[in-house]
Amino acid sequence: MEGIIDILLSASFWAAAVRIATPLMFGVLGALICERAGVLNLGIEGIFTAGAMAGWMAVFLGTGLWTGVLVAALTGAAFGLIHALLTVPLGLSQHVTGIGVTLLATSASYYIYRIALPNVATPPRIVPFQPVSIPGLSDLPFLGTALFQQTPLTFLAFCLFGVAAFVLYRTPFGLAVRAVGENPVAVEAQGLDVHLIRMIAVVAGSALMALGGAFLTMSAFNAFFFEMTGGRGWICIALTVFASWRPGKALLGALLFGAFDAFQLRLQTQVGAAVPSQVFLMLPYLLSIAALCVIARRAEYPKALMIPYIKGQR
Repeated sequence: MEGIIDILLSASFWAAAVRIATPLMFGVLGALICERAGVLNLGIEGIFTAGAMAGWMAVFLGTGLWTGVLVAALTGAAFGLIHALLTVPLGLSQHVTGIGVTLLATSASYYIYRIALPNVATPPRIVPFQPVSIPGLSDLPFLGTALFQQTPLTFLAFCLFGVAAFVLYRTPFGLAVRAVGENPVAVEAQGLDVHLIRMIAVVAGSALMALGGAFLTMSAFNAFFFEMTGGRGWICIALTVFASWRPGKALLGALLFGAFDAFQLRLQTQVGAAVPSQVFLMLPYLLSIAALCVIARRAEYPKALMIPYIKGQR
């Protein structure tokens, strides 16, 4: 028990939790924006992979790190546009289309990687983003180490949550996005284009998802590996439900899962071989499922989520 308390009171533990949570922060925010507009995007896992590969490949070929981030975002936006075109104006199944986008994006990423680097046995390395210390804040006891000695992409993720909350709840466009996810008929009655608003939301959300993948190859690690996303996209879909489609709760959910994951890693080192490692690997997922079961019962989902809208329909 004392060892567990020591872990939870360690600044390095919370710093690791924030790092682990960062790709989930990008992913859950992207999923939230899509679903707020009424579109479920199950292409997130493939978009994670595509963003990871595209951003890393751009930097490997000689561009700057921030250019790589932009390339990753544009790649995610492109796959988001495919998903939006098929599900919004054409009204195809969002479930089937999303899984198709995941398969397409993942397979295309692996194919491009093999074509570009056919004879590489060990993934080439790049120089990733380095942790940045914020003057004054990084010297604070506990919080300085836990929050203010992270890489730029982590700070970007926190900032994007603030921007998203402001846009969704303080701007006319944010009101329109929320409205098309609740009552698209009323939105069309106001003379707004429901399909256009939904497509913009899906493209923007997919670009954010790809940044989660870019974080893995350009900040957490320094290379691209097959299967490196590790199912994070699916976790983000669950976290969106956990968050009741609200940015603040989505941020909390991502940090909570990051803490669970960081906790199991440290608990393994303390327990050693007495307990199989697979038990610890399951721990964050089991805790997340438990939290999801408790919260999801009271979640108020967007009323038009997954319901195709036909213009002029009443």
